[in-house]
Amino acid sequence: MVSAPLVGVLALQGDVREHRAVLEQQGARTVAVRRPEELAGVDGLVLPGGESTTIAKLADRWGLLGPLRAAVRGGLPAYGSCAGMILLANRLLDAPADQQTIGGLDVVVRRNAFGRQVDSFESEVEVAGLPGGPVHAVFIRAPWVEETGPGVQVLGRVSGGPADGRIVAVRQGDVVATSFHPELTGDTRMHRFFVDLLR
Repeated sequence: MVSAPLVGVLALQGDVREHRAVLEQQGARTVAVRRPEELAGVDGLVLPGGESTTIAKLADRWGLLGPLRAAVRGGLPAYGSCAGMILLANRLLDAPADQQTIGGLDVVVRRNAFGRQVDSFESEVEVAGLPGGPVHAVFIRAPWVEETGPGVQVLGRVSGGPADGRIVAVRQGDVVATSFHPELTGDTRMHRFFVDLLR
């Protein structure tokens, strides 16, 4: 049992500081991951929200894409929020033809499924396994999961509105992803869930 797991936060672009702060509040130690050698020794990996094509291009340019794929494929626990969900998906819809992913989740994810920045919204989402009622979820140009493979557990769906029933939280083994940004709301339960997974 690891009492204070070391969580690497992919720090190429996005909500890096916010994720690190919430993870540290949950008793984890954190390290910014910008180079392959910074993956060594981490107990888990967080892929933050941001712009998925930019993050993937920077990861490729800096020689991180292969090591990230190998780490997740090799069993490194990972949590992705928003763009992180896109990066963890095995397959994408509405993505540039050359967009690469890290993979690890047997899902099909639709990029920008909820629309443009002006279509961003907030909602309450029940997340399986999280006590304390629904999560206040912030969706910013968010993806959703179109299809799940047999090993994927659906943790949460949108309830109500035009996106009613859309999948916005999933888990496959030790890989977890949400369409929404828990690091922006003050609700620490998704991060606590991930840190507890590492312990």
